[in-house]
Amino acid sequence: EALPMSPEIFHALVFWLPAFLFSITVHEAAHAWSAVRLGDPTGHLGGQVSLSPIPHIRREPLGMLVVPLLTAITNGWAMGWASAPYDPAWAERYPRRAAWMAAAGPAANYCLAILSLILLRAGLAMGYFVSPQTVNINHLVGPAAGGEAGLAAFLAQGLSVLLMENAILGTFNLVPLPPLDGSAAIGLLLPEKAAASMRHLARSPQFSLVGLLVAWKVFPLVSTPLFSLMIRLVHPGVTYS
Repeated sequence: EALPMSPEIFHALVFWLPAFLFSITVHEAAHAWSAVRLGDPTGHLGGQVSLSPIPHIRREPLGMLVVPLLTAITNGWAMGWASAPYDPAWAERYPRRAAWMAAAGPAANYCLAILSLILLRAGLAMGYFVSPQTVNINHLVGPAAGGEAGLAAFLAQGLSVLLMENAILGTFNLVPLPPLDGSAAIGLLLPEKAAASMRHLARSPQFSLVGLLVAWKVFPLVSTPLFSLMIRLVHPGVTYS
């Protein structure tokens, strides 16, 4: 007789891992696509301008599968990493273009978050979803009466997870520390010399590891206000304690 699946593993396998794979694939494809448009075909030649997760998994299997699954089970939400190749010489020659390329990934996640929000609000307006008594990261809305075990319940949770996954990915990647996208995207705001110094630091594996650890420790301070913001956007006028 098969052992029952825990809720944590069920949510991780059915909702969070698929949401992460889709969202990070769009994120990396946006990096590679924008780089091509801005003059660097490296990501395109590496097969990263693709909405299939396969080329991205081949490049980063640990960050695309193992880590997001483990974080979804242990933290309740999925995090991991992927990467799109680019030409460092091109980035040195065109620092502003490289900064736009870096910003494209988080921008893609925010676009997916906005789309998820629109669908959630539309479902609420049409009576397909309802405002639940309590909300959590898996359930920002609930199914209308009678839909607890059907498609409405699946979509309610799926869109809730997709919204939160993309809000988390987009915001985390904007932390201005290497190796996160924010360390390069901030070049759009910094003087050129400061942006060049940040790019050089980003190439150091040791500094990148420190930056990732610091960002991982800092992000929980942002995650609670971020979750509160998503609740207010989904349920304007409704107060949740």
